[in-house]
Amino acid sequence: MSLHFELVTPARLVRSEEVHMVVVPGTDGEFGVLEGHAPFMSTVKDGAIKVYKSAGSAPEEIKVQGGFAEVGAKGLTVLAEHVEG
Repeated sequence: MSLHFELVTPARLVRSEEVHMVVVPGTDGEFGVLEGHAPFMSTVKDGAIKVYKSAGSAPEEIKVQGGFAEVGAKGLTVLAEHVEG
């Protein structure tokens, strides 16, 4: 099973892919999202989103500044104020 992950900024779509898990730096602490996660919304603090392409793989880190994360029926969408790179 895979999780659909999208990372967007106000200016562009940065990522849209199927992954195993994503760990997001929420303002109340980091949280991990897998396929089938309950609907959830959180603000995102400055930090690194960790994207795990498959179970047991090393994460790819994407540095973000602020924003919002929403988990819904279609997967995880992170709207970041700024993405480095």
